[in-house]
Order: sequence, then C-alpha cells, then structure tokens
Amino acid sequence: MVCCFVCFLATECFYHRPKIHINVSLTHSYKCHGSCVSSSNCTQPCAKHFRGEIGFICNQKKWQKSTETCTSLSVDALFKDVNDASSLSLAASSFPLIMPNFPAPDPIADVAQGIRLHCPLDYACILDAVKSSEVTSGNIAFIVQLLKNISAELSDAVTQEKMKSYSEVANHILNTTAISNWAFIRDPNASSDFLESVNSFARKLHIQGDSENTVKELFIETKGSHIYHNASEKSFRFSMSRSNATHGILGLVEIPRQELQKLSPSASQAIGIAFPTLGAVLREAHWSNLSLSKPINGLILSVVLPESLNEVILTFEKINKSQNANAQCVGWHSKQRRWDVHACKMTSDAGGMVRCHCNRSNAVMSFSILMSPRSMRDAVLSYITCIGLSVSILSLLICLIIEATVWSRVVVTEISYMRHVCIVNIAVSLLMANVWFIIGWDNDIRAQGHWCVAVTFFSHVFYLSLFFWMLFKALLIIYGILVVFGRMLKSHMMAIGFIVGYGCPLAIAITTVAVTEPEKGYVRTDACWLNWGKTRALFAFVIPALVVVAVNLLVVLAVAFNTQRPSIGSSKSQEMAIVIRMSKNVAILTPLLGLTWGFGVATLIEDSPLVVHIIFASLNAFQGFFILLFGTIMDHKTRDALRARMSSLKGKSRAVENASLSPTNGSRLMNR
Repeated sequence: MVCCFVCFLATECFYHRPKIHINVSLTHSYKCHGSCVSSSNCTQPCAKHFRGEIGFICNQKKWQKSTETCTSLSVDALFKDVNDASSLSLAASSFPLIMPNFPAPDPIADVAQGIRLHCPLDYACILDAVKSSEVTSGNIAFIVQLLKNISAELSDAVTQEKMKSYSEVANHILNTTAISNWAFIRDPNASSDFLESVNSFARKLHIQGDSENTVKELFIETKGSHIYHNASEKSFRFSMSRSNATHGILGLVEIPRQELQKLSPSASQAIGIAFPTLGAVLREAHWSNLSLSKPINGLILSVVLPESLNEVILTFEKINKSQNANAQCVGWHSKQRRWDVHACKMTSDAGGMVRCHCNRSNAVMSFSILMSPRSMRDAVLSYITCIGLSVSILSLLICLIIEATVWSRVVVTEISYMRHVCIVNIAVSLLMANVWFIIGWDNDIRAQGHWCVAVTFFSHVFYLSLFFWMLFKALLIIYGILVVFGRMLKSHMMAIGFIVGYGCPLAIAITTVAVTEPEKGYVRTDACWLNWGKTRALFAFVIPALVVVAVNLLVVLAVAFNTQRPSIGSSKSQEMAIVIRMSKNVAILTPLLGLTWGFGVATLIEDSPLVVHIIFASLNAFQGFFILLFGTIMDHKTRDALRARMSSLKGKSRAVENASLSPTNGSRLMNR
C-alpha cells in the first residue's frame, strides 16, 4: 500500500503565464450563424483531417469558444507504422465507445491490445503518433484517457523503459503550447484524471539498484529510490526548466528521519514527481478554480510513499520572488478532487524559497495518541476509535440520566453521596474530554494554530480531571475501609473533591501551556494534542496519569486484601464467596480507577508494535461503557433504586388511569 502527496506553492502575487502557441490550422475564424442571444449555444465542425466539433456560447453578445473535441488521433493512427497493424481487430465500429463526452469513434481501451502485441516492454510503438499530433483539446482528452487506461491495464510491473515512454506521452500534453487548450476539454475532471493516472503509474515503478532512478523530460521528471528505516533522511532534488528563464525552478522533497523509522527493516521505495507547467494547466482547467483562488507560483510536487509514512517536507522556489507575495502551501485531496489548504503548513518563507510541512489528513486520529509520542494512523485504530468513542459517549449520557433518576434514593450517607458525586464528575469529565478529542479531528481546527491550542488545552484539562476524580474516588474508598480521616463533613468532602478533581488539572494545564506555547511547542504539527518531539509537553499528561494509576493500583490491592480476610473457622464455601467478592471489587475498580490506562506505558516506547496501540485504544475508547456497566448498572443499590423509581412511576400512572375511569369521576364529568 502507498500514500501520495501532491502539493504546490500558491501566492497572491501575479503569475506570468508561459507564452501560448495555438496551432494555426485550428485558429482560423469560426463563426456561428444567426444572432447571438445570451447563453445560447452553437457548434461548428473542426478543420480538415480532424474529427469532432467546436462548441460556442454567446456571452455579452459575442460568440466565445466553450468546448472542443477536435482530434486527429485514433487507434489506427497510433499503430500506422507497425507492419502488421492491419491484422489487429481494432476497427472503431467493432467496439463500444468508452471515453466520456468524447465523440471520437475509437475505443482507446483497445490500445492495450496493440501495445501488448507490438511494444510490451516500453510502449515505444505509440510514441511517434502521439508526439507528432497537434495539441488540440480533443487530442489532449484522447491522450489523457490513453494514459488512464495504460495505468489501469498495463502497469503491473513498471520498468524504467515503460516509465520513460509514459513520461514522453505525458510530456507532450504538458508542453507550453498545450496549456490554453486544456480549458476547452468537455470533461472537467480531465486534468484531475491525468494527475491521478501519473501517480498511479509511478507508484508501480520498480526501482533498480540502490542508486536514484531518474526519468527526465522537459515538463515532467520522476525520481525513485529505495528507502530504509535506519537512514538519517531521504530527499529528492528537482531543477526544472521554464520558458524565458536562465535557470530552472528548484524543488526539494525530504522524508524526515522519524518517518523513516516507521518502516520495516526490509527496503521500501519512495518516488517523487515534479511538474513545472502543470500549475498553469490546472489554472486553465475548470475544476481547479472550485477550491483555489491564488495563482500557482512554483513546481507541483507529487510524492509516492509507503502507507506507514504520514509526513513529508517540501521546499519550493518561487517563480515570482516578490517580497509582498503571501505564500501558501496546498495539498491535493484525491478522493474529493480538490486542493486542500489544510493538508500542508508553511514553516518558513525566506530568500525566494518556501518550506512546507505536509501530512496525510484523511485518517482519523487514533485514541492511542493520548499516551504515545508518535501519531499512529492505522485503519484498525481509526475504526476502534470511532466506534469506541461513539459507544462511550452514548454510555456516559445514559449513565448521567440514570444518576439523575435515582439520585435522591442512593445518596443517603456521606460516603454514598460522595461516591455518586465522583461517578457523575468522572462521567462528565470523560464525556467532555471525548467531545474535545473529536473536535480535534477537524482539519480546519488543526490548520488554525490558536484553535488547535484551545482544543488541546481543554482535552488536556478534562482528561486530567478524569484521572484526578478517579484519584479522589480512590481516597474515598480508603476512607471508607480504614476511616483514616475520621468523620468528615459533606461540605468539606465536596470542597476537597472539586479542588482535586478540577483545580489540579487546571493548574497543570495552565502551567504547561504557559511554559511551552511561547516556543510554539504545546501542540503537535499533525494533531491537536500535546507535543512530544520539541518540548516533551506530553509528560504533563503522562506523568500525572501514571501516578494516579499507580495510586489506584495500591487501592485495588488494599481492597483485595481487606475482602479476602476470612473469619476463623470459615468453610471452603465461605472462602470461595470471599474470592468471588474480591474479584468483583477488582473488576469494578479497574475501569473506574483508570488502571486500563496503565497499558499506555507500552505505547510510550518509540517502536512499540501496532498491537499494543490496538489494545490500549480498545480498552480506553470504550471506557465510558465500562463506567456505565461497572459503576452504575452493576451496583445493586443503584439497580434497586432504579427499579423502585420505575415502579413508582408505573404506580402513579396506574393511579391516574384508575381515577379517570372511576364512577365518581365519571359522574362529575357528566354533571359538568
């Protein structure tokens, strides 16, 4: 599996388009007959030797060209120089048309048959026909579909020779002479399909040897190399020519060391692709304007990486180096066919060079990020997190409803009152923490630094509150068993509970953000959670959490010791009952007092396996359900109070119903 980054630099500065050369045979005067009425359409045939038509639309009382399908390419034309081309059953009338909105009579899918017969090693047999064709809109659309079909049908093993031929075909429609004609292709997704096809083909490139494999054309350059988990870094440097310039445009792709360390010990491969003119093509294409208003001011860089890698650093040289230009790094969202301004973040802009940090943002943040120094993004972890948090939030809401229903019946002593206060605040803290955690998934929030800091702060506070309320509950259990504090007033208990439960987390979170945020080290670059690489701010959560877990573990042991002391002369059945009661106490205390978070210690190890993160995420994403089950439903006093409450409500409803049906009530109604 691989992931792909497609990014470029956009600025507010004026972008100088390359000079466009339109083929003379297609630019003679075409005029529609009849009056030009607003929004009316007409068509005209193409020039001689071209199939298709040219569409016009009336705009401001003038006929303006809107679409063009003029093509000189065909299956026969591609193989006209092959001696036995006549033996191929490639007649257009024999096959269905597959090109969308394209009137050419040739089924491009059948080019695969000709390639397999005549040039299976390098696709060279179609190059002459493609490179000699004029870059009309129809021919561009034909070639885009051709590249798309080759990527889908003929790219099981892409050799250096195949990559070379494929690049030559792509280079032909990226030429400066072709740019303006992309705007008249009927299919608005043509440029998007082209980009996806090139990436799809390149990702199957077989890298030979340990040296960098380079396939260079004037308007597209591909570089591939093996990458290793123990390397310090990996980079691809591009210098692409452009018109009216004395030097090429520079671009640099860097894979940082922390990303390479995620790889398996066996060799993987990375591929970088640079396009100097594709930015101008995208400006001409219909779909690019849907999500981007700023001109493109540099190379477009596409990077194909192993699935486990999430981050890449890209450096662009500006075409226009105006000091007033406001640079912006943009990434391509392949599923939604749009540019995503939140996929990349600019980290520096100096000397005409802009450095961008890009990461995949289409995966849900894993719950294991709360303890782990690295952000694990895996499909299994994402599903566990989504399902677990949904169940957890629903369970916590049910828990709070039940507590509100039975409150007056269960808080009969100071200890029981404070116990239920703890359960309610544990549920509220975890509920709020989960909500803030979900808010942090939003790419818009991640991209806006101050909002991401706010989300991280509140997540930090409420997750710590969860632990400190668990700590206070542990102290209450010790108080109930050993009565070390003597009899304490309810008001004093409440004061201590809120100081411990909310005061301590606020103090820790405020101190952490005050110390780390001036250096921009409070949050991570790829998630709205505490930083690790720069400031180790994650320790402000991990250390308090693990200290509370350790204290709670001691409480569980104290409870187990207290409940397993049998009286003298007890029978075997009594001993078994004590063991069962002890097991029940441990089962109830474990999720409530946060011992499941102890598995987070394993996620702190930098190279911890995926299964550790899955176990941690599974236990903690469902913690709200555990609280409902063990803290509320399994408590027999709560169940008894809930049954009594339900019986009371049923009794009242029956009394009202009986009263309404009684003879006395009926006579009164008749008298009225």
